Amino acid sequence: MNLLSDRPGLKWRIIRKCGKIKMWSDISGRYGKQKSEMEVEIKMHEFKTSLDLVFADSFCDFAGKENIGKDDYILTNDFLYEKFVKPLDLPCESAFIEAYGKGEPSTAMVDRIRKDLPEGIRRMIAVGGGAVMDTAKMLSLTTSSGKTEDLFDLSPDAEEPKKLFEVYAVPTTCGTGSEVTNACAAELVSLHTKRGLNNDLMFPAKSVLIPELIYGLPYRFFATSSIDALIHAVESYLSPKASPISELFSEKAVRMIMEGYLYIDRNGNEKWKDKAKEFQIAATYAGLAFCSAGCAAVHALSYPLGGGYHIPHGEANQLVFAATFCKYKEKKPIGKLNDIENIFSEILNVPADEALEAAFAMFDRIQPRKPLKDYGISEDELRGFAEGVEAGQKRLLSNNYVPLTVDEMVEIYQAVY
Repeated sequence: MNLLSDRPGLKWRIIRKCGKIKMWSDISGRYGKQKSEMEVEIKMHEFKTSLDLVFADSFCDFAGKENIGKDDYILTNDFLYEKFVKPLDLPCESAFIEAYGKGEPSTAMVDRIRKDLPEGIRRMIAVGGGAVMDTAKMLSLTTSSGKTEDLFDLSPDAEEPKKLFEVYAVPTTCGTGSEVTNACAAELVSLHTKRGLNNDLMFPAKSVLIPELIYGLPYRFFATSSIDALIHAVESYLSPKASPISELFSEKAVRMIMEGYLYIDRNGNEKWKDKAKEFQIAATYAGLAFCSAGCAAVHALSYPLGGGYHIPHGEANQLVFAATFCKYKEKKPIGKLNDIENIFSEILNVPADEALEAAFAMFDRIQPRKPLKDYGISEDELRGFAEGVEAGQKRLLSNNYVPLTVDEMVEIYQAVY
């Protein structure tokens, strides 16, 4: 199958093999004479997924269809268990992640849960937000040491983990996208920072979207999770790893979330539930996009805030979102970022050159931000944050719209201090 390109003589070809879509450029025509005279860089792009996506009207319907039994295990939160799981009197064991630690997962927290798991689990059903689903993914893998932190060892001689059981991912927020990705994130206790991990063994065996699970979400959690989904979508769209396929999911997610925000901005915060289903689907679209194209500097810069000060993930991302994109605009005003500006411009009905400012103003009405200093962060820490990001988040920084120096990352932090 050929996709159209705006460059003469450049065709994109897609081949599906082993569940992956791989893409590469085939340079021909008037470029042909140059191939023997110069080295031509050919970039391969990959759209990766392993997807069994289920839509259910209720958790009761899902549980009945899946015939949840004694060899299954539910990982969730206490309040979700009481409302959706307990009334069903299911025969499987359950655990609440908050019993093992507060906030987002750390490797130590996952290790504590791991010690209490029964033997012979066939399926772990993760009912919750990103923290629950990411924890389930980490628990599904093991190495000979039994330590979760060793899963994050990416050295050439690192031991390959083995899979213990399948994960069924059932999101209860509209932001993480973890239900359709091979990724997780956790605070590495030894480094006092947050790190991400990608491993194809962590693709959920089944992803289940149940709108009733998010209707009870407090507004603040809706707002911070949905802004996270928007950031997933725009960062993956701008990533150099983006492909025409990932871009389809990125753009659709951006449009759905922006249209939902505009509706809320006009009708009031309490009206978000009118668009709950759309926000949930948009988060999944964004997850499908960033699974292959990746996230970038916004996520990288947020990790010291989440790891060091336990600022919730979506909230930490929003803190640096506007300043990062202003830096992008300053460094490369003409480029793919203009596509995002045009989408914002169309939806918000403002000129394209005012679209970023208008969009970020709306985001701050949807969920007001606080300056970094209000979290107890010292201005003296900002350079250390940036240096830590430069040293430890190359996986994310490689996906940037433009490269950022340590000094430029410090400027981003200073802009929101």
